[in-house]
Formats: sequence, C-alpha cells, structure tokens
Amino acid sequence: MPYSTLIFDLDGTLSDPAVGVIRCMNFALTSFDYSPLPEHEITQHIGPPLELTLGKLSGSEDKTHIAALAAKYRERYGELGFKENTLYPGIEHMLSSLRANGQRLGVCTSKLPSNAIKILECFKLIHYFEFVSGPATPQPKSQQLQELLATGSISEDALMIGDRAVDLQAAHSNSLKSAGVLWGYGDREELKAEGPTHLFASPEELTERLQR
Repeated sequence: MPYSTLIFDLDGTLSDPAVGVIRCMNFALTSFDYSPLPEHEITQHIGPPLELTLGKLSGSEDKTHIAALAAKYRERYGELGFKENTLYPGIEHMLSSLRANGQRLGVCTSKLPSNAIKILECFKLIHYFEFVSGPATPQPKSQQLQELLATGSISEDALMIGDRAVDLQAAHSNSLKSAGVLWGYGDREELKAEGPTHLFASPEELTERLQR
C-alpha cells in the first residue's frame, strides 16, 4: 500500500458544512453589531482556521475581540451548527472501501475535536478513523501534522487529503505528500498551484487510484 495513513480534512472534504457555518458566522457577527453577510462571502472562507476567517470577515486585528467572536460562533455551532451539515455523495462508500482494503485512516481538521467527533458520529463514520486531530486552541494545521508526526500517530509516508490550499501547504511544510479534492471549496487553480501529488475529481476516483 503506497501510504501508511490517509489523513482527511473534514469541512469541504468529507462533509459540506455550509449551512451551519453561514448561520453560526452570522450569529457571531450580529451578536457584536456587525451586519450579516451574504452566503457567498462566507463560503469562500470555509477551510482555514476560524479565527483567521473571523478576522477577515470582521476587519478586526484585535485578538481578544476575534476570540470573543469565535466563542460566540462555537456557542451556536456546538448546539446546532454541527447538525447543519451534509455528507458528500460517495464518502461513506469511499471510507468503507478503503478500510476494507486495509488502509489506515485519520482526520485532521481545524475544528475543535469535540465538534469534529460529533459530526463524524452524526454520519456514523467515526469507526473508520484511527484518530481525529483538532486544535483545542487556535493552531495552524501544519502544527497539528507536526505533532502527529512527533507522537508517532503518523509517519512520513502518510498522505494529507483536503479541499483547500491550506491543507496541502500544511502537508508540504512537514514533508508529507498531499492530495487535493475538487468537490469542496477550493477550485482546481487553487489546488494545482500547491503542486499536490494527486488531484481527485470524485470520491470514486480517489478510491480507485489509492487502492491500486
């Protein structure tokens, strides 16, 4: 098997979080007297860490204020937002096929691990994964992968799979190979610019090519 572990991003890779993210983002913004934003302004920021996105959407550089916005976002997300989520077609079959083939799987997400686990449990996917990595405090995904390597949770022949440039950049900064997926929020141009080892148009293509 070419890769010891396949590490999946969550948002935009396994599930589409748009409804929950839009509602929670606007809940946070309006709680601090910002105007609600249209859907397209929010969805283009799905993928990077929450605090980074809230800084851009609010126009604030005040870390304390951004942390307060993030806390308000997570207040709603932990109660409702995680349920406002849709599994991409073909994902369950992809994971089932990969596991049946003996492939080790994990998740590396910018979400709080508790919320990531809730989502995976909602879709009855949690049993496919050996680990779910999410930062307890704001942390770049590159650091998460670094810690997974340092603790022996993954090795250098793991593959990071995600839908945004930040996923591929995190892999490359740790000398890991990467795969971009085209059914999420990053387009072909964004992903190709990072020079991934693989670029998959569908879960079916990913399954076929990684099971060879």
